Parts: sequence; C-alpha cells; structure tokens
Amino acid sequence: MSDATQTNPKPAAKTKATGQRSRDAEATRTRILDAAKKEFAKNGLGGARVDVIADKARANKRMIYHYFGSKDELFQTVLENAYLSIRTAEQKLELNHLPPKEALARLVRFTWEYYLKNPEFITLVNSENLHRARHLKKSEVVRTYNRQFLSMVGTILDRGVAEGDFRPGVDPAQLNITIAAINYYYLTNRYTGAIVYERDLMTREALEERLQFNIDTILRLVAA
Repeated sequence: MSDATQTNPKPAAKTKATGQRSRDAEATRTRILDAAKKEFAKNGLGGARVDVIADKARANKRMIYHYFGSKDELFQTVLENAYLSIRTAEQKLELNHLPPKEALARLVRFTWEYYLKNPEFITLVNSENLHRARHLKKSEVVRTYNRQFLSMVGTILDRGVAEGDFRPGVDPAQLNITIAAINYYYLTNRYTGAIVYERDLMTREALEERLQFNIDTILRLVAA
C-alpha cells in the first residue's frame, strides 16, 4: 500500500472522544441546572444547599463550581432560564396573527396556565425579589427578551386601537403587570384565600371561573 493511500485512525478517534466528552459535559450541566431549579424553587437562594444540588444531579460540588463559578452565579443561570422559557413560549403563541381581542385573551390564558404548570417560576421570582433583583440587574439576556415581549404586547394594543377595539394610551408594561398580578395573586394566596372566602379555589370549576374573570377584566380594561 502506498503512502498516499494509508490512513491514520488516531485523529478520528480523538474527534470521537472529544465529542463524547462534550456530550457528557452538557448532560452534567443540564442535570445540575435541573436539580438547582428544584432546590432553589423549594428553599430559595438562601436556603438552597450546593451539596444537595450536587447529590441530586449525580455530580460533585467541584463540578458545579467549575461550570457556574458560585452558588449565586448558578442561581442567576437558573433564573435567566426561567425567564427565557416563559418569554420563548409567549413568542410561540404567534399572537400577532390573531385578532387583537383574541390575542389578548390568549395571552391571559397562557399566563394563567403557565403559572399553574410551572409553579417553580413563581417561587424563583419571589426569591429574587427578596434579594432585590440583584441577579436580574446583571442579566442583559433577560432584558432583551423582555423588550421583545413588551414590543409584542404593544403591537397587539396598537392593532386593537386601529381596529377600534381598544382605547389608545394603554402602557404595555402596565398591562402586563396587571395580567401577571391577577394570575399570580390568586395562585400564591390560594391557601389563605380558601379560608378568607370560604371556598376551594383550586377545583377545576373554580380555576376556570377565575380564568374567565381574568380574561373579562383585561378586555374591559383596554376596551374602547
């Protein structure tokens, strides 16, 4: 066999090994983030323990610090991912292809259902508020995604005004604060609310009644 036809398997083997290490590292990082989200959501930043996260992620503390630097930086990554998840899901609703009133109603419904299905989002945000948003202040990626979201809401409002459905002058940020608040408060206060209002707030019928109330409230708020 001539030199020109000879092959050396070593580079291919090296590439394969490098690819495997990369996949292993990514899998470990994903497990750490999943475990960290659960631990931070359950105990907050202050109460969460890195050794618990490491144990549940089948990793070790050294690997956590290698990938994320510190407990605070790990929390920031988890928090960023939480915001990016909801903002990405909102964009996939393609609300700008719907009539304005239908689009706004769908956004209220989505927010309600997202909070129900992802209670850790609420507890993570609560924890960050206890720390006066010191992690979000450092996150440009969250700012970028939030600006895109508010732009989307603003476009819905503008279309509604143009079609005569919505009154002019509604601030997209104020509107989203209200949408988040009426969904958030009901769910975070469901235990005390059940006592105060003497009713089970979490039955299927109660949840649907509340959702319709929220949708009606928002549509009346912006109505022309």
